Amino acid sequence: MTAGSRGDVAPYTGLGQALVRAGHEVTLVTHGCFEPLVAGSGVGFHALPVDPRAELETSRGRGLHDASAVGKLVRMVGMARSLIGRMTDDLLAAARASEVLLLSSSLGPLGHTIAEGLRLPSMGLYLQPLAATREFAPAVLSGGSWGAVGNRLGGLGVGLAVERVFSAAVPAVRDRLGLPPRTPGAAWRARERGNWPVLHGFSPLVVPRPRDWRAGLGVAGYWWPYDRDPRLPAGLADFLDAGPPPVFVGLGSATVPDPGRLSGEIVRALRAAGLRGVFQRGWGGLAADGDDMLTVGEVPHSVLFPRMAAVVHHAGAGTTAAGVRAGVPAVPVPVQFDAGFWASRLVALGVAPRAVPLRRLTAAVLTPALVRATRDRGMRERARTLAARVRQEDGTAAVVEWVNGLRG
Repeated sequence: MTAGSRGDVAPYTGLGQALVRAGHEVTLVTHGCFEPLVAGSGVGFHALPVDPRAELETSRGRGLHDASAVGKLVRMVGMARSLIGRMTDDLLAAARASEVLLLSSSLGPLGHTIAEGLRLPSMGLYLQPLAATREFAPAVLSGGSWGAVGNRLGGLGVGLAVERVFSAAVPAVRDRLGLPPRTPGAAWRARERGNWPVLHGFSPLVVPRPRDWRAGLGVAGYWWPYDRDPRLPAGLADFLDAGPPPVFVGLGSATVPDPGRLSGEIVRALRAAGLRGVFQRGWGGLAADGDDMLTVGEVPHSVLFPRMAAVVHHAGAGTTAAGVRAGVPAVPVPVQFDAGFWASRLVALGVAPRAVPLRRLTAAVLTPALVRATRDRGMRERARTLAARVRQEDGTAAVVEWVNGLRG
């Protein structure tokens, strides 16, 4: 069960297929617009209402661009609270037809309540490190550190904010399922005291497991999306073959206030650095024209990124992972939430020259970052070495082992 943008869904398609190969019957429960992502994988689908892209294009969704990191979290909590009730009936219906619930962080508290009420085993499958730790500030708010005490307190605060998303839906579900009333804080503390299992779908080479995490919290490795047709479109293949490796530019499911202006700044930076570019439209509507530029729609990152000289992206968890897997340097352009955290990890690992936050992106700022990302031999070698090690990991193994263990 997961909710959110494409990046909140795609990793579970490959994980679901791994569970299918292990002999399980798997259903992906998420927004109906993402059903094509599992076509041909053997994974079933249960549609949830709410179109996340349509919600981001409302005035309320566009308002996220004008807020600070904390302000964005507050506004997103308010938006999610108003939407979650529309999905509850479908979540319950899907759960009643299941034996085990595997829950993303975007539905964790509500899904855990449903599992408790239906007496089903459940596990969290998170794409970001959300549990409080002294080692870094909350991933959804920062890419740095607020000091050991500040990091820990900030993480606890974010945990309570996530519980608030479900504070209207959970009591009604508890009542429907015959569970006694419980406050959001009490529900959270009960999960923590019970060491509710949560596996995280990122590599320990990118984010090592914090030493102060409680028992039950693990780092499994990346869950790669299922690619139904891992081939390059003919026009894109021809463009790649016609010259030196270009730079990928894409913001995934992030939306931007003025895509035309932003695209123009990036084109000027690419040309100033002497580079070709492949722009992915995404939800932000990026585009570029000219013999040295190509605009594409959805293309599997697994086949596109290895052909790039570098990748310029919004530093979402999934796109960051795809760039690491491909072994090419990145120029992260963090937009919101956990993007600053992933951008800082790429810089710390030496596979990105610097982060260029969206609000500060101009051709003058982006050009030197592009030059370094594409010409620094040490950076290219570090990216290739990290990729080789990450590709040796099997992030699905721990999840399959946990589910298999329920049979015994």
